[in-house]
Amino acid sequence: MGGGAGFEALRPRLLGVAYGLLGSLDEAEDVVQDAWLRLRRHREEGGAEIGDVVGWLVVTVSRLALDVLRSARHRREEYVGPWLPEPVLTGAVAGGPVVGEPGPAERVTLDESISMAMLVVLESLSPAERTAFVLHDVFGLTFAEVGEAVGRSPAACRQLAARARTHVASRAPRFDVDPSAHRRVVDAFARACLGDDIGALLALLDPEVVLRSDGGGVVRAARRPVLGAAKVARLLTGLRRFGRFELVPASVNGRPGLLRYREGRLVTVIGLTVAGGRITAVDMVLNPEKLARLTRADETRNRR
Repeated sequence: MGGGAGFEALRPRLLGVAYGLLGSLDEAEDVVQDAWLRLRRHREEGGAEIGDVVGWLVVTVSRLALDVLRSARHRREEYVGPWLPEPVLTGAVAGGPVVGEPGPAERVTLDESISMAMLVVLESLSPAERTAFVLHDVFGLTFAEVGEAVGRSPAACRQLAARARTHVASRAPRFDVDPSAHRRVVDAFARACLGDDIGALLALLDPEVVLRSDGGGVVRAARRPVLGAAKVARLLTGLRRFGRFELVPASVNGRPGLLRYREGRLVTVIGLTVAGGRITAVDMVLNPEKLARLTRADETRNRR
């Protein structure tokens, strides 16, 4: 890989790796930029020739992300209410507005398995387990490469990934693979929410559905996950108490989801997990800090 142009071509993959480890696009971008600066400094100081620059960058990004993940663990344990990842919009859907910064799908390459719900499951792993699982099972790195990132032997990394795989398999969300079927359920969900139709919502929600809402202690949100179709439907039909809103279809972390606007301002990104034609998880990001990037992009587009 040559200079900056080669790095820019690789940046989406590096961002995808870092985001899969951290669940924060802001932190992922910081890590990727740090890795690039380290590579430049290595070359400027006449360091040894790096045979596989792409592999070196992937391992360096992973190592830096692991350090951030370890330091963030305590902060997330003290987080007010459920912690959800910063949402990534991978394209507008069904005639909705183009939301997000220019070319969001080109700036970060997300594996199809890195859904909002899956990132919530990954939060329950130790930093080393998460790194081994994401790098090997999601991005296909060898255990020797994983070992370079986590500072352990390939055999130890194999064990880390196996433990993580068992944990993820027991908790990973089921989902429908047909995007059009998923989108039909999401559209019906939007109509039911806008119409305060609790009967329609109950027909769409899995009996054991879970709703997580992340307000970060900054805005009003449920402090604990809401379990069961009846409780989730009541909460959703009560949203009108806080004023009129609009729901716009969008692709959230690679799957059909919704954006909730109030008076023209983005207030919530909603990720929905659908399995067997029913919604099994509703993940609502309301924390303004996690929506700031998307809000800025909206404001920039509106000024054009």
